[in-house]
Amino acid sequence: MEKYHYLLELEYLGFRLHGWQKQSTTHRTVQGMLDRTLITVLEHENFKTLGASRTDAMVSSLSSLCKLTIKDDDIDPDLLKNKLNSNLPADIKIKNLSRTTEELRIINDPKEKEYHYYFCNDSAASPMIAPYMVNYLEQLDLELMQKAAKIFEGAHNFKNYCYRANENKQFERVVDFCEVKVNDILSASFFPEISYVFIVKGKGFMRHQVRMMIAAIVMVGSGQISLDQLAESLKGEEINFKIFVAPSSGLQLYKTKFC
Repeated sequence: MEKYHYLLELEYLGFRLHGWQKQSTTHRTVQGMLDRTLITVLEHENFKTLGASRTDAMVSSLSSLCKLTIKDDDIDPDLLKNKLNSNLPADIKIKNLSRTTEELRIINDPKEKEYHYYFCNDSAASPMIAPYMVNYLEQLDLELMQKAAKIFEGAHNFKNYCYRANENKQFERVVDFCEVKVNDILSASFFPEISYVFIVKGKGFMRHQVRMMIAAIVMVGSGQISLDQLAESLKGEEINFKIFVAPSSGLQLYKTKFC
C-alpha cells in the first residue's frame, strides 16, 4: 500500500481547546479536531497525523507544523487544504499544505521554535483580553524584567523550569534569544494602551518551561526574587523559592521552522 506524505502548517486560537495532542476524554484538541475533519474529508481513517510541538490547553499558535501520512490516497495539496479549511472549526485553520517525504522526521529533525507570551499590568484591563494575554496586578519593574530575560540566553540547566522533572531527563538546554519588550506585535481595540511581550527562541523546550521562565521574570519584576537568585536557578541545583507555572492563555507558538 503506497503512502503519501504532507506537511501542514496550522494556526489556531487555543482558548477553547485542550491542547494539541489527541485525548480519549475529549475531542476538543487541535489534533483531535484535525483527525475528525480528515475522516470527513477523506471518508476513511487510513491516515496518521504527527505534530512537531505539543502545546498545552489554551495555548495558541500562529505556526504549528504537522506531518500527515495518507495510505493509498493521493490528493492534490491545494484541494486538501481547501476541503480541510471548509470543515475545520473557526478557531483552527490550515495556513499552508504541501507535499513532503517519508524521510521528514517531524519531531526529531532540528527546528527553531519561537514563543511569545503576552501580558499587561493594568488595574482595569478588559475581560475581553483573556484569550490573548494575562494581566498581572502587582506592580512590575519592566527594566528589571528585561535584564532577567537576558539571563536566560545561552546554555543552562533548566531542571528548575521543568514541570514534574524526571531525573533521567536532559535538562541542559540552549536559549538562542530572550527578551521582554513593549508589545508592538499583537493589537486589538480592547487591549490596554500599553502591553508587553516575552519572546524566546530555541530548538527545544520542556513541559511548561516557557511558562515557568516568564513566571520567574514576573517574580523578578515584582520583587519576589533577585536577578542573582534567578541566575542561581539556572545551575540545576535546588533553590529556596518556588517558581509557579504562568497561566497558559498568554502563550503563543509564534513560529516553527526547520533549521
